[in-house]
Amino acid sequence: MTFGRDRLRELLDAVLDENNATLERMAQHAYASQWHFSRTFAVGTGESPVALRRRVMLERAAWQLRHGSSVTDAAFAAGYDSVEGFARAFVRAYGYPPSEAARVLGTGRRDPGAPAPVDPGAPAPVDHWAPAPVDHWLPAPNGVHFHPPTNLWVEEDGRRSTAPDYPAAEVLAQMVQHDLADTRYLLERATELDDDERDRIRFPGLVVLEWDGPEESVSRVLGNLVRAKEMWLASMAGADHPEDSDNGIDSLTDRFEDVAPRWVETIRDIHRRGAWGDVLIDALCDPPESFVLGGVVAHVLTFAAHRRQLARHMMRAVGLDVDHGDPLDWNRSSS
Repeated sequence: MTFGRDRLRELLDAVLDENNATLERMAQHAYASQWHFSRTFAVGTGESPVALRRRVMLERAAWQLRHGSSVTDAAFAAGYDSVEGFARAFVRAYGYPPSEAARVLGTGRRDPGAPAPVDPGAPAPVDHWAPAPVDHWLPAPNGVHFHPPTNLWVEEDGRRSTAPDYPAAEVLAQMVQHDLADTRYLLERATELDDDERDRIRFPGLVVLEWDGPEESVSRVLGNLVRAKEMWLASMAGADHPEDSDNGIDSLTDRFEDVAPRWVETIRDIHRRGAWGDVLIDALCDPPESFVLGGVVAHVLTFAAHRRQLARHMMRAVGLDVDHGDPLDWNRSSS
């Protein structure tokens, strides 16, 4: 199923706005009659607005219960007038009572973006990846689901073809693995500089992306190189965004070694689910923004390559003899 960005924003508002608990309120929000809003919405999504909201609110309740919410709090947050009514709806949807949600959903299955660690150093057999379920999602005719903490996830469609075979998948694996190996190399070389040299302004006024601020020093470039993966993984996993901290090269290296295997496994998970066209709707943006997962990965790899070369230019300005970061050289050395 395909939505344009404006449609996604409408959908987000209609489903998650706490004030839009009724069809009347949803239609008013969209400046339409109830009949026209319902008809247009059902044609576009295959589901009535009330049914979609009810399902997504139940998905949110299941996620909240899994993470420690009481049944009473989850019931009223989902818009139910009584705990009993919520419990009946929850049992019909999930097959077990809400009081059992924390136990049933806490069995080790994982959400997208919360993968098990793997070794990022070895090239990955991308075309052999296998699926991972999302435990709080209910069956949907349109691929629209609750994504924590306040976002929506829109699957591309319900009839995906299999993930691309070699060589396209192998090229992706090479790019991801080279990015991590090259970042690790640059972090190691940065330890040869003292704190003052790493923090010294080399390219005054340099801004790579406006929301990341100035990147005028080796420290800032390497920091944003690591932080970009942390930020996007947090968005995909529904976790809090990490603080923008600068605690030195050792701390940054530790953060990189933490995020690198999670980044690899998240991309593997996207690939094996054929989810490159899935859309993450970020409700914290104003107005809400929608991001296609394939575009997110391309974005991160593009600006990671740019920042790695910026770091090299700055290191050479200090007098360090660094390599060119050529994937061909890396490929030869790792084969």
